[in-house]
Amino acid sequence: MNFLIGCAVWGHKSWVGELYPKGSKPTEFLQLYSKRFTTVEGNTTFYAVPNQETVANWASQMPPGFECCPKLPRQLTHNGLLKPSIPGALEFLQQMRVLGEHLGPIFAQLPPSYEPASLEDLTAFLNAWPRSEAPLAVEVRHADWFKEPHASHLNTLLQELGVGRVILDTRPAYSGSASYGQQPVDPRKPKVPMQPVITTSFSLVRFISHPDQAVNQPFMEEWVKLVDQWLRLGQRIYFFMHCPIEKYSPGNARHFQQLLEQHNVPVSPLLWNSIDELPTQLSLF
Repeated sequence: MNFLIGCAVWGHKSWVGELYPKGSKPTEFLQLYSKRFTTVEGNTTFYAVPNQETVANWASQMPPGFECCPKLPRQLTHNGLLKPSIPGALEFLQQMRVLGEHLGPIFAQLPPSYEPASLEDLTAFLNAWPRSEAPLAVEVRHADWFKEPHASHLNTLLQELGVGRVILDTRPAYSGSASYGQQPVDPRKPKVPMQPVITTSFSLVRFISHPDQAVNQPFMEEWVKLVDQWLRLGQRIYFFMHCPIEKYSPGNARHFQQLLEQHNVPVSPLLWNSIDELPTQLSLF
């Protein structure tokens, strides 16, 4: 299974009634989520570092094949240079190892203030990470990282070290209306170019969708072709569906999965669909 799909979080109450059965409790969300999707972006670790007991509890609820991709805490990535945060990053990795087989690539989201002038600092940080033991990916947000020669310098560094480059696609969220019904659509993500670059054996894609599926359609069709191409090259893909109105993320992920299957892309069936298709028990007369 080289294609894993999911959302940014598992604990969203607005998903009860669609992704989760009516009456589901927050304590049941992770177990229910991991029976419907195959991965989750561990966004919660960006804001607070869970203790090992909590992480062990998470792992106990995850079925075989499910992977969590934790985000490095912002206290490590958003306080200037990265070198001073190396000890904290390695300590964070040790805590996440409790996930065992459920630990996917960890990723570092760098703030817009982290610019190409810090390439040497980034190199030192990446060299200190035990990459052969724990896959790592990097997301950059400063506009200059997407321009030459900085884009090539970054991609070459990541390729040489076997580090993934997180691909952020915010185009759908910025292409549609700023409101959907009575709800404002605020992408809250940087408006950076989408550069589908492969730097190692796996790719993390963060697709910032719009609540209106018609807006997403052309961008999703573009990604169907890329996913198909990459999978046939042996690439492992973690595809995370976001939406400014989080209620729509699971449905948008499901729609993208449907498009992949319609185009005969070699992906496993979506677990969520299997649950919905379970036969209803017949009444006894």
